[in-house]
Amino acid sequence: MNKDAKIYVAGHRGLVGSALLRQLSVQGYTNIVTRTHADLDLTHQASVAQFFKAEQPDYVILAAAKVGGIHANNTYPAEFIHENLAIQTNVIHQSYANKVKRLLFLGSSCIYPKNCPQPIKEEYLLTGELEPTNRPYALAKIAGIEMCWSYNRQYGTQYLAVMPTNLYGPGDNYHPENSHVIPALIRKFHEAKIHNQPTVNVWGTGTPKREFLYSDDMAAACLYILNLPDAAYKALTAADRNDGVPPLINVGSGTDVTIAELSQLINEVVGFKGEITFDSTKPDGTIRKLMDSARLNQMGWNAKTTLKAGIEQTYTTDALFHFQSGLSLKNE
Repeated sequence: MNKDAKIYVAGHRGLVGSALLRQLSVQGYTNIVTRTHADLDLTHQASVAQFFKAEQPDYVILAAAKVGGIHANNTYPAEFIHENLAIQTNVIHQSYANKVKRLLFLGSSCIYPKNCPQPIKEEYLLTGELEPTNRPYALAKIAGIEMCWSYNRQYGTQYLAVMPTNLYGPGDNYHPENSHVIPALIRKFHEAKIHNQPTVNVWGTGTPKREFLYSDDMAAACLYILNLPDAAYKALTAADRNDGVPPLINVGSGTDVTIAELSQLINEVVGFKGEITFDSTKPDGTIRKLMDSARLNQMGWNAKTTLKAGIEQTYTTDALFHFQSGLSLKNE
């Protein structure tokens, strides 16, 4: 991408979107287009069409989505499937209609079957049943992958789905029930510390294993992919085939930890001195989810931020600022 190329980042205020803006700035890109939800409702077809016609972006990174943890997915399944289908349908189609050069569609590792082999390869998509707790969200994202693939095959577009593992970092959502596991645990341990609570209770048994990737590493991976040479990038889009290998590439750190190990690590970073307990009556979700990022690694990209360093950075530069300043947290 030329440094003055017009790049539209959809969802720039979210975890990945804000990291993308930081990376774009660091790498010297100067023509970035953003819109808040108040300015542009991506679920509204006519508004998205008008925006694309007016702005004519060269590249699109679709990081906008309705996201949440197990509780949120179980509580609002209709919203998760409806809003995500609407957002991606409008943005992908208008990218085609306005001749966007390349588009990255950001998904989630939950698109893969609940019990598929580990580590998870791209070709495992649609080979088994999904995890029930986030099936509506996963199906929406799978539809987005198929939409990218269909447009590539029919219209020769260059749309690629990028599947990150579990993400965390500055700009995350720290809501105690509607957030993902790392920000939820950061808040739990921080509140237990400042209130001198004797224990922190963690959902589930603590035995499931999860892989985590720092949001700025994810953003760096997206820009690395968008800047791949034509031959390498086009091969990923699967525009000339329908052989079961979708236009999909995994992005992960390559290592995973148990929820119990994660809890202890966050405990150490926050400085809580009490006991950690586990509530086995709460759902664990999928037992293990480790992404196989070999395709991207072989192209020359690898994650740089260790889990401990990322959690320390997230806590000291983002979470602690919110907690100490008394700012209202997202979704509260």
